[in-house]
Amino acid sequence: MKLFKNMLALTAASVIGATTVTAQEGMVDELREPVLEKFKDKKVVFVPMSMSFDLPEGWAAVMQNAAELRGYQFDIRDANWSTDTGTRAITQAILEEPDIIVVQNFDVTSYARTLKRAEDKGIHVVQVNMRSTYPTDAFVGADWHGMGEYAANRMVEVCGTSQGKSGKIALVQGPATAAASVYQLNAITSVLNETDEIEIVSSQTGDWDQSKARAITQTVIQQNPDLCGVIGFWDAMDTGTGAAIAESGKDIYLITSGGGNQTACQGLENGTFDEVISYDVPGQGRDLNNVISMLLQSEGEAGNFEFALYTPNKIITPDTMNETSCWTLDQLRDGG
Repeated sequence: MKLFKNMLALTAASVIGATTVTAQEGMVDELREPVLEKFKDKKVVFVPMSMSFDLPEGWAAVMQNAAELRGYQFDIRDANWSTDTGTRAITQAILEEPDIIVVQNFDVTSYARTLKRAEDKGIHVVQVNMRSTYPTDAFVGADWHGMGEYAANRMVEVCGTSQGKSGKIALVQGPATAAASVYQLNAITSVLNETDEIEIVSSQTGDWDQSKARAITQTVIQQNPDLCGVIGFWDAMDTGTGAAIAESGKDIYLITSGGGNQTACQGLENGTFDEVISYDVPGQGRDLNNVISMLLQSEGEAGNFEFALYTPNKIITPDTMNETSCWTLDQLRDGG
């Protein structure tokens, strides 16, 4: 019994001593250094559609910050609005054998074979916002289907014949084969096929061009004086759509979508847009960094993963907008 009491006393003393040391010196995070070691000498290449607009600029700023923090190389190869240039950029990157290629596709088919070639060479491929028909290790981006469903249901609420409105709406899409167009259009038509409240009187491609969107909308309004609403597929393009609506002097409800740059909030403030569905570029950048981090730590082979991180839709209206609703590039570059 005495021996047992002595053992208890020694154990208690040991615990007290250990607690004292822990309280004074803390504990070593034994996971941190091995993780950081896995980032050393790694390389990530980003091939955007173009570095001339807010989405790739925002993603690149967030990814660059993480690369500097974690110690791997981050390079940008600008496709400059050309699928041929983008294909050459990806092909050149494959020859350099980076660990990861992050790609923003122009459409659902153009890069498909090239992306497969990259994974066959052992390079992880992450697609951002605009998916290809070829599924790579990861996709990070907008839930185009969910956005289309939301926009269609809102048009029923705002422009439906049961609301005493004409029920007539128009769609201003991006390029016909772009993921943002094909997936969003499918969702919109699926919702509206279930109701006789709404009639789509025009569905045309603005090709991401502000001037073309403006001209399309002007013509549609002339042909349909009782037009009630427009669903636009990108806010930068839809500044042209909104300008045509303003010129008409008519009360036409415009829903658009985009990455949530400060210009989106400005468009809501000045009445160009009635609603913006934001897919939150800062959030997407964080998701991209998390995917990159996981793939760089993984021992799995390229092409053996297939997962997606869809951005939660954030609805911004003049009534819900606040100082944190939209972002600026300077904020992202500063790590904000």
